[in-house]
Amino acid sequence: MRQIKPDELEPLATGAWILGAGGGGNPYLALLNLRRLYDAGIRVSLMDPMELADDDAVATVASIGAPLVGRERLSDPSFAAKPLRTMQAYLDRPLRGVMSVEIGGTNALQPLMVAAVTGLAVIDADTMGRAFPEGQMSSFAISGLPRLTLVVSDIRDNEVILPRTASAAWSERISRRICAEMGSVAATCRAPRTGMEIKQHAILNSTSKAIRIGRTVHEARQRHEDPVEALLQSEGGVLLFRGKIHGVERRATEGFLRGRTSLHGLDGDKGSILDLAFQNEFAAAWRDGAVVATTPDIICVIDESSGEAIGTEMLRYGQRVKVIVLPPPEFFLAPHALAHVDPRAFGYDFDYRPVRS
Repeated sequence: MRQIKPDELEPLATGAWILGAGGGGNPYLALLNLRRLYDAGIRVSLMDPMELADDDAVATVASIGAPLVGRERLSDPSFAAKPLRTMQAYLDRPLRGVMSVEIGGTNALQPLMVAAVTGLAVIDADTMGRAFPEGQMSSFAISGLPRLTLVVSDIRDNEVILPRTASAAWSERISRRICAEMGSVAATCRAPRTGMEIKQHAILNSTSKAIRIGRTVHEARQRHEDPVEALLQSEGGVLLFRGKIHGVERRATEGFLRGRTSLHGLDGDKGSILDLAFQNEFAAAWRDGAVVATTPDIICVIDESSGEAIGTEMLRYGQRVKVIVLPPPEFFLAPHALAHVDPRAFGYDFDYRPVRS
């Protein structure tokens, strides 16, 4: 157990935005909330998951919906904690800590906001090691762990408790319908997992990884070096394309942000076009019509100067960017897991195309 230092908040936000693969929601507003809480003297503790007792209870929290709507409906710590408080009252069970469903984007900071107002520890783990758009793509669901009670809350006085669903896919389907009725953004909390389940099936030390990635980018900027190159060297990533965003098509539908963007190449990529498709997160990339990268590899669009990620809801004509690919957690490369997160799981008629340095 250690305190997350004030100077780690911004690196965490930067690293989580990169691991979001274009989704997870822009962490900037959550970062502002955490800065305000830290300025008031509040501190959040980060706990090594291996220090959990086997019977410790840890709730998982997340913001779900279309990232574009999340830019319009501002979240805050009390809203992030709302479904957790409902879950505690419903189950009447003490909690040891809280963790994120995904380390990507604002959801990496969601448990910190919850912890700040509840006093719980943040567990250094998540269930995706990046951001994925659907709940059945989590390591807990893929591992076949029992389905647990889910609470979905909105900014009004609406809360829905799902005691049980037929499958993880059904839980995702029903909660997305609820989210759409709530305005395409909601806060969620799932009933706690045990310390043993987390140690065996979660993606461990992901919060620390996000902080490390963010520090790599920030320190490269301070040295006036290329932050994208520093990131690729640190994380074993690949530079896929350098270009300028030429067109963006997106729509908020069924609680997701879906669409495509096209980039016209610059420098060594001049004369080529890269197309990216997304469902909240980037799922596939085509260079001049040929598939060159797919999920579960972490496809990121990065501002070429700052090294900051650009989410799918923030793509704009004329942005000069670098498209990079980072390796996914090893868990998702196992055949039984890959079937849940490969291109066919997103409706594409082709297989996973790994990109390696």
